[in-house]
Amino acid sequence: MPNMRMDKNPMPSQDPNVRNKNFEEVALGYTEEQAIDEAERCLNCKNHPCMDGCPVQISIPEFIQKIVEKDFEGAYQVINRSSSLPAVCGRVCPQERQCESKCVRGIKGEAVGIGRLERFVADWHNKNVTAAPEKPQPNGHKCAVIGCGPSGLACASDLAKKGYDVTIYEALHTPGGVLAYGIPEFRLPKAIVQKEVDGLKALGVKIETNVVIGKSITVDELFDEFGYESVFIGSGAGLPRFMNIPGENLNGVYSANEFLTRINLMKAFKEGSKTPIERPKKAVIVGGGNVAMDAARSAKRLGADVTIVYRRSMEELPARKEEVEHAIEEGIIFKLLNNPIEIVGEEGRVKAVRCQEMELSEPDESGRRSPVPVEGKINEIEADCFIVSIGTSPNPLIKSTTDGLDANNRGCLVADENGATTREGVFAGGDAVTGAATVILAMGAGKKAAAAMDEYIQSKQ
Repeated sequence: MPNMRMDKNPMPSQDPNVRNKNFEEVALGYTEEQAIDEAERCLNCKNHPCMDGCPVQISIPEFIQKIVEKDFEGAYQVINRSSSLPAVCGRVCPQERQCESKCVRGIKGEAVGIGRLERFVADWHNKNVTAAPEKPQPNGHKCAVIGCGPSGLACASDLAKKGYDVTIYEALHTPGGVLAYGIPEFRLPKAIVQKEVDGLKALGVKIETNVVIGKSITVDELFDEFGYESVFIGSGAGLPRFMNIPGENLNGVYSANEFLTRINLMKAFKEGSKTPIERPKKAVIVGGGNVAMDAARSAKRLGADVTIVYRRSMEELPARKEEVEHAIEEGIIFKLLNNPIEIVGEEGRVKAVRCQEMELSEPDESGRRSPVPVEGKINEIEADCFIVSIGTSPNPLIKSTTDGLDANNRGCLVADENGATTREGVFAGGDAVTGAATVILAMGAGKKAAAAMDEYIQSKQ
C-alpha cells in the first residue's frame, strides 16, 4: 500500500546560523529509511504525469519503485538510461516546476520528493559502486564538443555510448562549465562534478582544457585540420549584462559571473587563495534569479551583511522557492519593489546604492504586472560591494569567427528543435541557443543534438 502521508520527508540540512559561515553543502541528503519512506508515497500512476515534466524523460515511477524494493543500484541504472548527471540534477534542477509540478500527490498535499530521491540514488551509487562503465566499441567516427557544461557533457556522453571518438574543448582550466564556475560548493560540491566528469572519461571521452574556440582553434579547423565530422556548440551564456547606471566602474562592482567564478572555480573564499577577492562588509545584489541567490549567499559566507534588491514583489521572484527560503533563513535581507539607479562612490569605491522605489501596474493582457517608478521615492542602501545579476548572453566569439552560423538579436545561435544550426554539420544547444536557462534543459538539448549528429553522420555513409 502507498504511504498516504500528505507532506514529503523534510531534507536534513545544516543549521542556518552554522551554514551561513561555511561553504559546505547545505542539504545533507536522505537516509535509506527516509528515501524508502518517501518513495512509498508514489502512487505509480497509470499515465505517469511526472514524466511529462522531465526534459530528459527519466522513467520516474520505475526508479522510485526500485527504491521501494531497496534496489538502489537498479534505481540508478533506470535514471542513467536518460540522465548523464543524476547527482547534479538531483541537487540543482527546479523539480518543483518540472516533474514534481505534475505529481498527482501535489493536488491535495505535497508532491513526491522526486529530486531528493534522484539525489539519494546517485549518491548511493557514487559511494557504493566503484567499477568503471564499460567502454563502447568504436564506430570509426569523430565528433567535437565545444564547452564542458551540462549540454556538452550530455551530448558527449550520448555520442560516446554510440561508439564515437569524442573530444570536448573547454575554455577554462577545469571541466564542468557553469557547474564548476557558477554554482557554489554549498549547493553543488565540486567533487560531485568531478565524479561525473570522470565517468565520462571512462567512456573514452577526451577533454582539452584552456582551449578557446575562435581563438585557439576555429570551428573550420576542427573540420578541416582535425577531421571531425560534426561539431556541437554548448558554450553557454557567460557574457554578463550590466545596468548601465552611474557608478558601475567603481571598485567593488562585480558581475555575478565574476564574483561566483572567483569563489567557486578559483577558491577565493579560502585563506591563502592565489585569486583574491575582497571580503565585503555590506553587499547589495541586484536580481531575483538563482544566480542572484547564489551570489548573495556566497557574500554572506564571506562575512557580509547582504541585501537583495529586486524590482518586483516576492510573488514574481524567479528563483527556486527552496533557494529563497534558504537565503532568508541565513539572514539575507530582501528589499523588494526597488530598482538601483545609481552606485554612489567615495574615493573610487562603492559607498552606497540609490534605488528607485517601484510599484506593480495593473496586469496586462498576459496577466503580467510591470514595475513602474513611484515618483519621488528614492531609497539609499549603504554598501561597499555591488553585484549585478540581471542575466547573461552567449559570448559572440564563436559566431564571429565561424561562417554560416546565424544568431538572433540576443546573440543566441539559431538552431532547430534537434540542435541543427544554419551551418551544415554544426549543432548547438543549451544556453548558447536559449540564453540562460536550467541545467536539465541544457542536458535535454545536448541529448537531442547527439541523436541528430548520429543521424547526420550515418546519413553520409
